[in-house]
Amino acid sequence: MSDPNQPERHINIHFAPEVMAGHYSNFANVSHSDYEFTITFARVDHEVEDAEIPGVVVSRLNLSPKFMRELIDAMEDNFAKWQTREGIKNLPEFGGGGITGTGGAAGDYTDDEA
Repeated sequence: MSDPNQPERHINIHFAPEVMAGHYSNFANVSHSDYEFTITFARVDHEVEDAEIPGVVVSRLNLSPKFMRELIDAMEDNFAKWQTREGIKNLPEFGGGGITGTGGAAGDYTDDEA
């Protein structure tokens, strides 16, 4: 439990301009050992019809098991918030055509009914 008399700490992270853009990835591979998790991000060309699909690694991260758990929790929280926001955008009140792909019925509403 944290000490209420201790001042709150904030992490101040700076990016070099060439790092700010990040890297595009459409594929990830997760592996682990007894001591760490490794996430490898790659850009893969899925349009190739060959048996071997070309790709290039754009980044690789090694994480402690504790940090991996924290990352999973943060990603689940952010994904749930994104799903909620996307669901709200699709409500008829906001100009959407009903919720699709989340158990709701698509096309149940028209602009006249909203």
